[in-house]
This record gives sequence, structure tokens and C-alpha cells, in this order.
Amino acid sequence: MRIETFFPYRLAVTAEAFSRQLAVAYGRQHGLSREEWRLLFLLDDAGRLDSLQLSQRTSLNKVQVSRAASRLEEKALITRDILGSDRRLRNYAITDAGRDLFQSALHEVEARAQEILDAMPARDRAALERGIAALDQAIATVTSPDEGRGTPFPRPGRSRK
Repeated sequence: MRIETFFPYRLAVTAEAFSRQLAVAYGRQHGLSREEWRLLFLLDDAGRLDSLQLSQRTSLNKVQVSRAASRLEEKALITRDILGSDRRLRNYAITDAGRDLFQSALHEVEARAQEILDAMPARDRAALERGIAALDQAIATVTSPDEGRGTPFPRPGRSRK
């Protein structure tokens, strides 16, 4: 078997290429790294999250979260507070400036994503969306609760917040 035909490899390469296309909008135009973008995205959705909730909702590791949060805090886009006596636990919240920047970048990211997806025939796009949902469900089916699944997609009828 060649790596180019290995499904997990093809999926990862395609996801990375799509992600790089979107990074142009929030990176070059708004000065955000991928990790910063992800944190702002989560915090815009939730308003505030603690470090445990953040780790459950993103594929970023603790070091990536910490570094991105430090940069976002320096830019006054988020706030971080220590939770209780455990100095390792933090509470993160998006600031008004962070929300404004995120919303501005989001419009451009959505436009770029739509441009790429519109280049696909509608039938293929619908099949892709069904396939992603089916793959997510299959992963949930074969993954034990103690293994974790990374970043789950919201299920129909279940709130992300």
C-alpha cells in the first residue's frame, strides 16, 4: 500500500490543506495563529471556559493552550483568572475586543470556506457532510469513554454550550 492511498493519511492531508486556506483569513489578515483562532472560536461560542473545559473541546494540548492564551491575553483579546487554590486551573473569557476581532475574521473565514465548498458539486458536498457525520459517529461507537475522542462535533438536538 502506498501512503497516498491510505485513508487516514488522505483525510489528514486534505483537512490540513483546507485549514491552511482558512488560516490566510485569520492569520495574515488578523494576526492570529491557529491556536489563538481556536481559543477565540471556543470562547466566542461559550463566553467563558475553564482550563478543563477547554482541553475537552479542542485538540490542542495544555502547552499550546497556555501559549496561545498568553499571547491573546497580551493582545487584550481574552482574560485569564486563576480558579481557586489550584494555580494550574484557569478561567478564560473573551473580551469585547476579542469578540470584535473574532467576528471580523469569522466573516472572512466563512467566505473562504464557502468559496472552496462551492467549488464542489452539491451532491459531493452533501455526501461529504454525511460522511463526516458517519465517521464521527463510528469513532464514538468504537471509542471507550476513558480514551476520549478529541473534539466531538455537536450531535443533533444537543447543545454545544
